[in-house]
Amino acid sequence: MAVIAALPTFEHRGSPFEAFVYSVASHKLADAQRTLLRGPTPVAEFPDRVDHSGGPEDRAVARDELRRVMSLLDQLPTSSREILILRVAMGMSAEETAAALGMSAGAVRVAQHRALAKVRAMSADAAAPTPSERARP
Repeated sequence: MAVIAALPTFEHRGSPFEAFVYSVASHKLADAQRTLLRGPTPVAEFPDRVDHSGGPEDRAVARDELRRVMSLLDQLPTSSREILILRVAMGMSAEETAAALGMSAGAVRVAQHRALAKVRAMSADAAAPTPSERARP
């Protein structure tokens, strides 16, 4: 529905139509993730049995990890971020990702490798203690 609604704004600039569709879908996905992070959803009925899934602490840790990952992804260039989302989060193959982004499968694999290396480096830098933290007894 969102793609159909956005069609009047589509301008063919040489990139494949799949890139336009991916762009619309990625914005919808980001909106959905933001909605999930905002808080609990009310339910119509109380459950009849105890919920043994993760408690509030587990959910808080998961949200914190998600925010951390999203902040790392936000620091990447758009193309690298899109490749990681398509390949890792959405589980698309290199060929499918290449078709959606107008690249070769080999270029997608190389860009994914570089993007993951950059995310690892940024994560290690964020986890490393600052000089003032190292000086504490």
